[in-house]
Amino acid sequence: VQLVESGGGLVQPGGSLRISCAASGITFSIYAMDWYRQAPGKQRELVAQITSSGSTNYADSVKGRFTISRDNAKNTVYLQMNSLKSEDTAVYYCNAHLGSPSLNYWGQGTQVTVSS
Repeated sequence: VQLVESGGGLVQPGGSLRISCAASGITFSIYAMDWYRQAPGKQRELVAQITSSGSTNYADSVKGRFTISRDNAKNTVYLQMNSLKSEDTAVYYCNAHLGSPSLNYWGQGTQVTVSS
């Protein structure tokens, strides 16, 4: 199983960025997909979730600014991030899970830095 994040980088405050997570080795369409992030010195936190049926959920801190989506034909989940703030700076991780500890997979992370 592989989850490969991409699309991170440096963006100015107020800017936008879309990060992606391509999955292989799993039946992508039946997995719930989450985005987490971890800032330096802080715990990893859940940012956004999308179920296999497409229902979404967001952390209060990103609600209205971030959008999670999935393309089952491409085995890919996306996170569109708008109106970025310096506090959004973190390593963003993709997670695939089926509600079982043995069916829970992580990507390697992609760095997002919001700075002028």
